[in-house]
Amino acid sequence: MKGFKRNFKPLEILSEDQVEAIHQGALDILETTGVKVQHEKALKLFEKNDCKVNYDSKMVRIPPGLVEDCLRKVPSSFHLKARDPKNDMRICRDTVYFTTLAGHRILDLDTWENRPATEQETADGIKILDALDNLHILGLGAPYLDVQGITPVMQMPERAAAKIRGSSKPQMTSFMSDCDIFNVAMAKAVGAEVTVVVSQEPPLTFAKDHIDCLFRVVEADFPLLIGGIGLMGSQAPATFAGALQSGIAPQMAAIVLAQLIRPGARVLATTFGFAQDMRSGAPAYGGIEVSLFGVAFHQIWRRYGIPTTISAVGASSSKQIDYQCGYEKSMGALLAALSGASIINLYGGIYGELAWHPIVAILDDDIAGMIGRFIEGILVNNETLTTDLIEQVGPVPGMYLDKEHTRKWWRKEQFLPLAVDRLTYPEWIVKEKESATDYARERMEKILTTHKVPPLTPQQDGEIERILEEARKYYSSKGMMI
Repeated sequence: MKGFKRNFKPLEILSEDQVEAIHQGALDILETTGVKVQHEKALKLFEKNDCKVNYDSKMVRIPPGLVEDCLRKVPSSFHLKARDPKNDMRICRDTVYFTTLAGHRILDLDTWENRPATEQETADGIKILDALDNLHILGLGAPYLDVQGITPVMQMPERAAAKIRGSSKPQMTSFMSDCDIFNVAMAKAVGAEVTVVVSQEPPLTFAKDHIDCLFRVVEADFPLLIGGIGLMGSQAPATFAGALQSGIAPQMAAIVLAQLIRPGARVLATTFGFAQDMRSGAPAYGGIEVSLFGVAFHQIWRRYGIPTTISAVGASSSKQIDYQCGYEKSMGALLAALSGASIINLYGGIYGELAWHPIVAILDDDIAGMIGRFIEGILVNNETLTTDLIEQVGPVPGMYLDKEHTRKWWRKEQFLPLAVDRLTYPEWIVKEKESATDYARERMEKILTTHKVPPLTPQQDGEIERILEEARKYYSSKGMMI
């Protein structure tokens, strides 16, 4: 899968001295304060590798030399397999891919309220995501986390199965309630891989189920996405520098553990960090603070040569498909792409992760395409400089509209959005004053009518169902199938 190649130096907002100060601060936290790791096996592995472990408090203090040695072992790029090889991805620092933002429920476009999605709405959402050209990988939980008729503990495995059946693109998944056991197994059943998210519990803590997942994913040789930056002002310091070093330190600890388990384990670092709006106590979704934090975050991880993702930029504070939703999402995604993110969560989310709708995802596809075109930059060579053509055309009444060069290059140089109003005013009046949302709705209906997804083989589909039944029995034995 192609992605978008960034053809110029990433945006930086920190000086080398500032990056070094944050790096040293994170190392100091790991060496002096430490992180809490509520997992006996992990504590023993840390202790075996010269870390100071307090088994009563579960605190681990990690020497700087071990941290830096493990950071060097992380691949700077790696391959990610989809069930259709044409959708395989090469994760690296100079290519940008776009993914979805999860949504808890489906948004009602008439009332702007949300409700649980149906199985058909879920299947439709996945089909639309599979059809969107600039959407490369399906994020965890997408499109909905609350689907009618499915018990809560089975939501993640059922969604993973629906995405495998309904899309040939790669996907991400979560660790919640051990769902990674079944989601990884389903990916293996179709010859694919999933990127599994493991997060800290800010501040400075990893719970047992998080570390259980980390062991399973690394031992299965699947990619690991390590996240968990807390709310600035409550779960993390209110300052950007403080929040960066307090969030990066436990991510480093998780990377150390992953590399101790399997040297060369594939890892991405991610941030889902927001400032806390002190007027309401809620996260400030869509705030420029998200981008400030993210730009610095990507710059710091480039020091280590480790690819990054950013989830927070796809989250808007708006509850509707409106101007605020558009500018908050597009500004955050653009700054993430400019500053070096490898994967950007963008598609479909409304008000954080509360709601989701395919029309928003279709509008986001145009945002992603515009950003992708921008970061590909400007090609300068003899053919694009057009010195001879300029000489040929000369001044007025010369023009370029009828030239072969124009026919060849205009589509290469321009990005053509598919759900946008670019009519002249008289045409717009005749066209019944359609908006971008109207065009997105028309595109949605066309995709649902015409798009075809390569199906699983009967054997693969049967194996997916067998794994789901295994998950149901597993959760039933734990009394969780309510």
